[in-house]
Amino acid sequence: MPELRRAHVSDHNAIVTRVHQWWGDSRTPEQARELSLLLPKLFLQFFSGTSLVLEDETGIRAFLVGFYAADNDAEAYIHFVGVDPTLRGQGTARRLYTTFFQRAADAGRTEVRAITSPGNSGSIAFHRALGFTLEHGDRTLDGLPLHSDYDGPGQDRVCFVKEITTEL
Repeated sequence: MPELRRAHVSDHNAIVTRVHQWWGDSRTPEQARELSLLLPKLFLQFFSGTSLVLEDETGIRAFLVGFYAADNDAEAYIHFVGVDPTLRGQGTARRLYTTFFQRAADAGRTEVRAITSPGNSGSIAFHRALGFTLEHGDRTLDGLPLHSDYDGPGQDRVCFVKEITTEL
């Protein structure tokens, strides 16, 4: 059984390599490389204590990069999650999320936020299944509330929030 542990700065290269591998089947090598740019080393330098890695004897099999808001004591944020394609559909991502929820609640956080692109229907369904609600946006597309230009011009996002308690 893979072990779940907190992330370490030394995991960075392996995580970036996994992004290239795991998303390589659905993206060009250039697109997978661009996706990995969402995970600069600074995330593990400053948020390794709130990020998670699932590994076994073969190496990292899944990861969650998340952190607690510096500007308030209520929020936590899940920035990036990756699961080995051979483990998808087996509850691995749910395990990462629920562990993050519990740790955030234990740290006094009362809500977790996340975002995704409007075209990522799998991510939207997954977050909804975990109890996230969609935050109201400034416009709607195919029934989804969008936050226009959230990550820059033309980079619309769907924003989620979930209330958490220590009794998860």
